[in-house]
Amino acid sequence: EPPKSSVGEERSNKLLVSSCSFVSPVESFKMPAFANLNTDAGLAALNDYLKKRSYIEGYQVSSADIEAFSSIASKPDAAKFPFASRWFSHISQLPAYIIAAIPKPAPAPAAASSKAAAKDEDDIDLFGDEDEEDEEAHEAMLKQKAAEAAAKKKPKEAVIAKSSLLIDVKPWDDTTDMKALEESVRSIQMDGLIWGQSKLIPVAYGVKKLQINAVIVDDLVSTDDLEEKITAFEDYVQSMDIAAFNKI
Repeated sequence: EPPKSSVGEERSNKLLVSSCSFVSPVESFKMPAFANLNTDAGLAALNDYLKKRSYIEGYQVSSADIEAFSSIASKPDAAKFPFASRWFSHISQLPAYIIAAIPKPAPAPAAASSKAAAKDEDDIDLFGDEDEEDEEAHEAMLKQKAAEAAAKKKPKEAVIAKSSLLIDVKPWDDTTDMKALEESVRSIQMDGLIWGQSKLIPVAYGVKKLQINAVIVDDLVSTDDLEEKITAFEDYVQSMDIAAFNKI
């Protein structure tokens, strides 16, 4: 009679078997049924389901995630469906080799054909190629999704911050040569500075000020530097003010 194992040994053996066994997610977990995921109702159900989950099944991405992702036309609104939006962004950024390595779902067991299968086991399967075509179409769809995700990850062109300035330049008095004053102002050349239209506006007692528009690149031109250069024309300029400052 073989020696009986202790309770501790039996428990240890069960733990060892459990730790080494792998149960397919498809076999141990049935994917929850969601409504049309291109409707608010369907996305709301998905969002609620993903509140405490990172993936549709288990603790890593599976074919269930790819199936659900493929049925959604565009990224869910992050304000309305934050958890579904977070999950969608994550799946869309998966590299192609990760998606290709995801196990395909186990095919549903074929229904037993009644009497015909029992009579002739050598019958030709006329529909055998359809499964292969479906699998090829599924793989093509996954590759297309991966390519779209890779395209979305391309770095966007940096936005150059610009501002529009409306500058008032005041002369000393009514004897100041305003044409020479404007020519002096426009003679200021800086990287990121473009002068625009200008006009003379009456102030008082025959004195007119020069109002001129300029567009600057914020990272290249500061208003302090521009003011310093304009007021440097002391023969013509008494003061300078920025009448309007708008981001473009």
